[in-house]
Amino acid sequence: MSQGTTVNPDVDTLLEEVPELVERSEPPPPSFPKPPFGDDGDGRDDQPEPPVNNARLGVMLFIGAEGMFFSGLLSAFLVFRTGSPVWPPPFQPRLPIVVTAVNTCILLWSSYTMHRALRAIRRGNARGLADWLSVTALLGLIFLSVQGYEWARLLQFGLTLSSSVYGATFYTLIGCHAAHVFGAVIWLLIILAMAKKHRFGAERLIAVEVCGIYWYFVVALWPILFGIVYLY
Repeated sequence: MSQGTTVNPDVDTLLEEVPELVERSEPPPPSFPKPPFGDDGDGRDDQPEPPVNNARLGVMLFIGAEGMFFSGLLSAFLVFRTGSPVWPPPFQPRLPIVVTAVNTCILLWSSYTMHRALRAIRRGNARGLADWLSVTALLGLIFLSVQGYEWARLLQFGLTLSSSVYGATFYTLIGCHAAHVFGAVIWLLIILAMAKKHRFGAERLIAVEVCGIYWYFVVALWPILFGIVYLY
């Protein structure tokens, strides 16, 4: 009987399975999450839009600063108002409440026309946007004209910046608001000119919305001033 090497078949099977076991024991290659925004077809990845448009955020911050500015003016007015035993002071003209109340309604109505302008452009109606912006700007100009007429009469009756604290606080508060309304009307006219050139649409209306936000601010501010300065 020859003394050859005898190989156990079980050992051969085990040796064949060892490389497979080694391969299975190796950790899987690392996997990385896919980017949430894929290729948009032109070689660039889509970028997420900010939750708040920069233009909207900017005008909201500006309105916040303006709100604090008017709060300071109103606080100073109330200090003088509550510290005076007689208000208005003697020999000073009374403010025209009835005319100003009607003028307040005109300005409040302009917020509705601005709403109609925004609704028109959101529906893609550029003609409606131009029409309602025209009405809004016209109402703003009427408001300023009535205020200018009131001021002319008050000046004739002797109410000036230097006549008393009453006149100084009145013209400062109401004058600052009138300046804001005038600026808002100029902004409206610029947007109106752009609307007539078909610069806006249902997907391009950020400039209109930002202008509308500011217009709502100057409109909402006036009833507060009217109630405190004219009626209180």
